[in-house]
Amino acid sequence: MPDSTKPKFTKVLLKLSGEALMGDQIYGIDPKVLEAFASEIAEVKQLGIEIAIVIGGGNIFRGISASAKGMDRASADYMGMLATVLNSLALQDCLEKKGVFTRVMSAIEMQELCETYIRRRAIRHLEKGRLVIFAAGTGNPFFTTDTAAALRANEIGADIILKATRVDGIYTSDPEKDKDAVKIDHMPYMDVLKKGLRVMDSTAISLCMENDIPIIVFNIKTPGNLKRVILGENIGTLVGE
Repeated sequence: MPDSTKPKFTKVLLKLSGEALMGDQIYGIDPKVLEAFASEIAEVKQLGIEIAIVIGGGNIFRGISASAKGMDRASADYMGMLATVLNSLALQDCLEKKGVFTRVMSAIEMQELCETYIRRRAIRHLEKGRLVIFAAGTGNPFFTTDTAAALRANEIGADIILKATRVDGIYTSDPEKDKDAVKIDHMPYMDVLKKGLRVMDSTAISLCMENDIPIIVFNIKTPGNLKRVILGENIGTLVGE
């Protein structure tokens, strides 16, 4: 039995999708959803752990979708990176209103809005108790924010990646379509790759596998789940060896 009051991890990277910020809207940011996420993150920060966050931009712009409709892929991806900056700044504002010292670090230089990403500076911010939000993906087109999350997790030496989704973990089939789908508690990296599961893209999974960084896939929409994961409760699906 894990200690119900002691965090299981000391340094985590939380991967949030941009779509998670939409709530019931068809695009943009739902202030109520943003407020709820910020409250959960602020509560977890009080446990004394180091937290970094990577947010997607799909609620504003999806580079892959735009590319499929004829837009140049590189241009579309850069626009998607800018969307992640908007989401990062929105979350920063909400967190700081709750007393959480936060830094946004962008892979694309924009000094008037946020800091440029420098690995050693990011680690120092975390050591000083600040929450760091990594914006603009990797700064390169053709790479998703999943890959950015895996890359940054490796760079800062995170214990684990927490992949926030709208389902309780990985299932044998789509639980939103198949009522007989069964949740899987643990799955090796290679099985995720072989089965082509959309947990994270294959580049991100491979990067985690090579550097032995586990991933927990869990439902962020259930209140309190983020804290339960960090305290070591057996929820979601663990991806790792």
